[in-house]
Amino acid sequence: MNVALLGYGKMGKVIEQVCLERGHRIACVIDSIHDFELKAAQLEKADIAIDFSLPETAFDNILRCFELSLPVVVGTTGWYNHYDEVKKLCLHKSLALFHAPNFSLGMNIVFRLNKQLAKLVNGTHYRLSLHETHHTQKLDAPSGTALRLAEDMIERVGDLKSWRIGNSEQEDVLPIDVSRIGDVSGIHEVIADSAEDTISLKHEAKGRKGFAVGAVLAAEFLFGKKGVFMMDDILNDKY
Repeated sequence: MNVALLGYGKMGKVIEQVCLERGHRIACVIDSIHDFELKAAQLEKADIAIDFSLPETAFDNILRCFELSLPVVVGTTGWYNHYDEVKKLCLHKSLALFHAPNFSLGMNIVFRLNKQLAKLVNGTHYRLSLHETHHTQKLDAPSGTALRLAEDMIERVGDLKSWRIGNSEQEDVLPIDVSRIGDVSGIHEVIADSAEDTISLKHEAKGRKGFAVGAVLAAEFLFGKKGVFMMDDILNDKY
């Protein structure tokens, strides 16, 4: 595939490396709003776009891809307040979008385990909490991954109604502890605690390559398809 990279920070550079390792070509790199005009001819040659830009630019990047009928894989988080609009537009115009708060295969296995854990502790005496740690350049807090974990828990635990950052004494509020430290790639931990014992479900990324491989796998999966897809679609397809 000819891949357009939208965003060329640390993740963008690792995605470029993975694309080349898997036999794909880089059609162009878009790293500013001006690049869409300066590199328009190169962008037209792209088969698919992968966006790891910034929360404040991701929504506009998606719309620009849609205008070009260019399938887009979005790993940026912090734009989901526009999600309903994006999904409606994608389906109405028969376009292609793949999005995920986290492209790591391991983290997506944890998403499934988290749903099961939430079901099992529903109605019991366990108190749920969530901890997430990322590098200091991570702009959104909680992370999109933490929000996905939290939303899945709230959906399945009857006593939970909402989440909040920091401690909470309210039994219907899920507390999320957020830390930004050094160059941490990402640590997420779900804890179910009781007076008798503690259950911990933890995922720790060792680097950025796992996310990059997942994003390129998503691009390969999306190529030639129409519709809105997530990592569950890849897991369901393979397993």
